[in-house]
Amino acid sequence: MTLKDKVIITVAPTGLAANRSQCPAIPYTPDEIAEEAYRSYLAGASVVHIHAREDDGTPTQKIEAYKAIKEKIQAKCDMVINFSTGTVGIPKEERIDHITLLKPELGALNMGSMNYAIYSSKRKQFIFDHVFENSFGTIEFFLRHMVEAGVKPELECFDCGHINNATPFIDMGILKPPLQYSFIMGVLGGIAATKDNLAHQARQIDKSSTWEVIGISLEQWPMVQAALELGGNVRVGLEDNFYLEPGVMAKSNAELVEKAVRMTKAAGRDVASPAEARKILSLNSGIR
Repeated sequence: MTLKDKVIITVAPTGLAANRSQCPAIPYTPDEIAEEAYRSYLAGASVVHIHAREDDGTPTQKIEAYKAIKEKIQAKCDMVINFSTGTVGIPKEERIDHITLLKPELGALNMGSMNYAIYSSKRKQFIFDHVFENSFGTIEFFLRHMVEAGVKPELECFDCGHINNATPFIDMGILKPPLQYSFIMGVLGGIAATKDNLAHQARQIDKSSTWEVIGISLEQWPMVQAALELGGNVRVGLEDNFYLEPGVMAKSNAELVEKAVRMTKAAGRDVASPAEARKILSLNSGIR
């Protein structure tokens, strides 16, 4: 089995929206996030995707919060650290500061604007309805700052058009393959979570680049299976899904990672270590 056949498992331990009234295992503080990252590392995750929070669970962009999370994770293990830029309602300059100052190895970036909603079929109504705006000018702003800081962009694509949105930045020379794409599937307003849709998205990117799938809620598991069969990588974690199976809530992020590892091995593939993940993702260096 070649290095590129190995599976990078990313864990997203906390996110922005979910809280402990929905899932008691969601970490808030830097200590809690670092501990969940470490448990996930021991279970088989090599990359951790970070949103910072206040101690009460409120999302925050404070540099000191991201700094504490990064340092506490690095004191425990050598995971690849990925900071989000997805916070809404604040200026773009504040959404990039933690990346340019702290220089994680990866920086997540939504590759376009979209409707983002949650609909309750039981209530016959929308329970969340938001327009997330990321113009081409905003995307260019983030990409230029990431590249200048030596941070590899993780291109988060909620639909096929978002994949194509990378094209002008490749033409401008800001983005240079191999790139890293994340296909987020199952968000209302984005692409539906089906294997056919995932296969179509995977065919859109150049052969030198890498991709992972992010399935939302219980769609996570069929999408993990599809990605394993199609040669991709996977992301799991309480940011995206609380459940190991219908009605069985995970007690930690590590439990979700453990299931992804079992599925990886059942598919005849091996799990990548952090060092192997860095090579597969063509990252510039080791821990920073």
